[in-house]
Amino acid sequence: MNLNDLQHPASTLRQELDGFFVEIDVNQKRADIVLMRPPYNVITMLQREQLRITFEALDANDAVRVIVLRGQGEHFSSGGKIKGFLEASPEHVSKLAWNVAAPARCSKPVIAANRGYCFGVGFEISLACDFRLVTTTTLYALPEQKLGQIPGSGGSARLQKMVGITRTKDIVMRSRRISGQQAFDWGVATAIVADADLEKATDSLVQELIGFSPLAQRTAKKLLNDTEDSTLSIAIEMEGHCYSRLRSSSDFREGVEAFHAKRSPAFTGQ
Repeated sequence: MNLNDLQHPASTLRQELDGFFVEIDVNQKRADIVLMRPPYNVITMLQREQLRITFEALDANDAVRVIVLRGQGEHFSSGGKIKGFLEASPEHVSKLAWNVAAPARCSKPVIAANRGYCFGVGFEISLACDFRLVTTTTLYALPEQKLGQIPGSGGSARLQKMVGITRTKDIVMRSRRISGQQAFDWGVATAIVADADLEKATDSLVQELIGFSPLAQRTAKKLLNDTEDSTLSIAIEMEGHCYSRLRSSSDFREGVEAFHAKRSPAFTGQ
């Protein structure tokens, strides 16, 4: 028996990407996952699975240091394909949160570039990213109450961690839209820029991130994600273990030597 004989579920999925495409710029060490189902970039059930597999594949790609998730056109995504919920089996629906959490599990930095509508699963997958860049056109919402439902892919849980229960109830229970400015003021968005400057701001953040040690970046992301629900004492202890491990890395030595030599470090991720 070999791997092909094991028939992984991913091998049965349609090979053609559904509603998105991927661009890899080796020179920039960057991969873009671009939602492409105009005008609102609605996300299907199949697309959620394919997005998860894409994040996993890019995470294993040594040529990629940073991943950008963005939408083609005026809107990031108006959310999921509503009819798909009625057609999907309960078992399939139960895996939605796992698929949408792929950016959080990815060891590399993930940037969500959000303009226009960012509703439902579009908002949820953005919340699973590490950085959210918004514009003056951005609108976030979890509108599931209008369908007699609640967010099912981690949206309300992640949002509550960021903004607290009062603001989360205001957004979820009223299906209320919040602007990019309000998202930035509440700490949901990393930065807000003019709509015309979103690509420039994204490029700038990518360039900044690839200048750091890949190993230190992976360690910081995992540490922060893993200690989000821990007590302060446990978080400090885990931070100390990670710090100690990085002290023996080649990247740390390179960083120290570059600092004293007054030159830019050449990190390798080792």
